[in-house]
Amino acid sequence: MRRLVIEALQKDGYQVAGIADGGQLLNRINDQKRREPEVIDLIVTDMRMPVVNGLEIVQRLRDAHSTIPIVVITAFGDEKTRTRAEQLDAVLLDKPFRVEVLRTIVGSLLCLAKR
Repeated sequence: MRRLVIEALQKDGYQVAGIADGGQLLNRINDQKRREPEVIDLIVTDMRMPVVNGLEIVQRLRDAHSTIPIVVITAFGDEKTRTRAEQLDAVLLDKPFRVEVLRTIVGSLLCLAKR
């Protein structure tokens, strides 16, 4: 799934970094704060990942006052999960999904973030 998302977004011209687990993602974001040149404009994460799951990532970033747009992909999008994602200002995308839907969401979030 990660490879599919990376390839789709790279075809749209985005610079994309694939990160294997939530802990590595949080470390990369913390490193980014120390090294300004790399900017993370958007995060697409899976709900179920090793170390830290998708909603935990969103929670930690929001607790740190991050406004980075986040898309959480899940095959387990129950109402509780959906409500929590909305409360944390994240988009929940249910699997299976069409790549075009992901592209539209990413484009919209990045456009809104630039405003």
